[in-house]
Amino acid sequence: MDRDILFHLRQDGRMSNVELAARVGLTPPPCLRRLKRLEERGVITGYRAVVNPAAMGRGVEVIVSVEVSVTDVDSLRRFETTVSALDEVIEVRRVFGVPDYFLRVAVADADAYAVFQMTKLVTIPGVSRVISHLTMEVIKSES
Repeated sequence: MDRDILFHLRQDGRMSNVELAARVGLTPPPCLRRLKRLEERGVITGYRAVVNPAAMGRGVEVIVSVEVSVTDVDSLRRFETTVSALDEVIEVRRVFGVPDYFLRVAVADADAYAVFQMTKLVTIPGVSRVISHLTMEVIKSES
């Protein structure tokens, strides 16, 4: 039942509890109790609007692999804090192996990405290698 609730909320997080209850085959009170329990247990961590990046002037997404030359925890945390604060960076993942990080970067166009890379990303202390992949087409995204 909880998985069904989560499925429907991922499709439309703004639906009312009454509508959600009808879709999963419950009456509203037990549905709301389950929903609150999922929130309290940290299964549901929040609700947000899904925004069209092109409408916000960020129609180009770049997947960036970053290798860093530092290995001490303080330097890694500083890198993570710095890169996370960049407005163009919409996701940061530390990964096992090489590279050290994958970033999702959203910008207006290729020229804007070039400026971002040269003036912001490669100037961060510890960055040793950057490989960029401009997205041709998003086939599936659950963000």
